[in-house]
Amino acid sequence: MNQSLKAIPVPNDWDRRGLPGWTYHSQALFDLECSEVLLTHWQIAGHVSDVPGQGDWLAFDFLNERALIVRGKDGVVRAFHNLCRHRGARLVDGEAGQCKSAMVCPFHGWVYNLDGTLRGAARPESFGDLDRGEFGLKPVEMEIWHGFIFLRFRPGPQPSVAELMKPFDADFEAYRAEELLSTEAFGRWSFEPLPVNWKSVRDVDNEGYHVAMAHPALQDLYGRSYRDLVYPGGISHSIGEFGDQPGRLWSVKLYTKFSPEREWLPERLRRSWSYYGIFPNSVIAFTPDGAQYYHDIPLSLNETVVGGRLYRRAHETREERAARYLAYRIDRETSYEDQQLSIWSNESMKSSAFDNFHLSDLEFGVRAHHDRLRALLPVVTLDAAPPEDELAHVNEEMRSAGAKTQ
Repeated sequence: MNQSLKAIPVPNDWDRRGLPGWTYHSQALFDLECSEVLLTHWQIAGHVSDVPGQGDWLAFDFLNERALIVRGKDGVVRAFHNLCRHRGARLVDGEAGQCKSAMVCPFHGWVYNLDGTLRGAARPESFGDLDRGEFGLKPVEMEIWHGFIFLRFRPGPQPSVAELMKPFDADFEAYRAEELLSTEAFGRWSFEPLPVNWKSVRDVDNEGYHVAMAHPALQDLYGRSYRDLVYPGGISHSIGEFGDQPGRLWSVKLYTKFSPEREWLPERLRRSWSYYGIFPNSVIAFTPDGAQYYHDIPLSLNETVVGGRLYRRAHETREERAARYLAYRIDRETSYEDQQLSIWSNESMKSSAFDNFHLSDLEFGVRAHHDRLRALLPVVTLDAAPPEDELAHVNEEMRSAGAKTQ
């Protein structure tokens, strides 16, 4: 952690309300969130170890956009829209795969080189004067930071990933993030879609106040030391240290037994579980045993998939592999518990008795996330929902009025 970076202190007197309930069930607002928040901010799509060799590819679908990440013959990793320039068919189907020297559209057989250039169209004489240089795959904005692959489908307000995440450079270097390896077992994971708005998932994940009550394994592991830190720019750091007691639950007891102390890590990270939040919907998490990223992928207004990828370290011992598996078990239990909390929270906002949140100082991360949404979409500051067909117009008027007063 960059020691010069200062966490945002919790104010002595602050507005403890969250977003109004209507913002979780408005289709017009969800449409704005997709176009002006989710698609304009960085999304994690994988790690360079997921595409280790020539022709290895990853697919990433997000809000009607389809991305294809592929490693070229020159070893460079590139990102493109996963659609043929002829009729828009998917070039690849599935989550990951490998193509030898070219990508061939399964619809009509157009062939693309691994660098995205068009090698040739089937029956080229039927197209007249076809300039192959004009029909290469369309690139998607991509940045690789400490091995993690970030995509952005539309220009947006965030700086480069390197600039945004610079305060965490020291930690990611210490964890040797670029050297992580994709795991074969349990590598890509996702749960069944939850019947909730994506913000309800974030609200649960953005605070640790509920750990003591809702997550027995985490409380047993590190709950006594757990803390959330909120930083400027839409990033956050949550951390807890284990090992001060052997643990009562079997999974925790075995994990603390098998997880060896990695002397190559700084002492402050040798016994910690660290979570690095990135607005609007992503987290990269490290344990001494491995790493993962996870994110909330909205499928619709009230349907969200939580998923991610797990990574390991090279040259694992049997003891280290056992510790990584136990960490996975503890984390999966926690995820299932959070899913139920998300459902309860999301459905409560339809009740006539719902009077908004009243947040604890330990839930300041929820407020910080909501504040970033308020800054981007000022319409969410309204207690009552505007008419659905007027919401986008009201938001633009409020944004214009705010810009004039600044």
